Amino acid sequence: MPMPNEYQTASQQFDRFLEDAREALDLTTRNQTYTCVQGVLLVFRARLTAAEGLRFANELPAVLRAIFVKGWDISRPPEPFLTRAQMAEEVAHLRQHHNFSPVTVIEDVAKALRGYVDLKAFDAMLAALPLEAAAFWSEDAGPFEQATLDQ
Repeated sequence: MPMPNEYQTASQQFDRFLEDAREALDLTTRNQTYTCVQGVLLVFRARLTAAEGLRFANELPAVLRAIFVKGWDISRPPEPFLTRAQMAEEVAHLRQHHNFSPVTVIEDVAKALRGYVDLKAFDAMLAALPLEAAAFWSEDAGPFEQATLDQ
């Protein structure tokens, strides 16, 4: 069996994703963009169980999947979802002296990510996670804030 295409083209796909994320975030460098993307993934991951996180990771492109799971301490219990603004603040704390995350970092990364996943499978997977998961990956803050306030 030949190597799956997702692994053969993983680096090129990640480069395209970073460019789209850079544009969505209105940043100037790949390093700034990478920090924002990594921060969003880690903030989301902190709110999932290992089983939920692996379901999520299975829908990500290969390099983003690796970033999402690297260094995960699965013995830690999930943190509660907060408001999007509070979680965007958490994103900004990753490498905080070199972090240029805008307040819209979560929705900006979500917008870019949605161009690199199978949307039908991605949304079905999110529907199987806690209610806030789908809202977190929404491209606008409205549904997330409402879902969080309803809890």
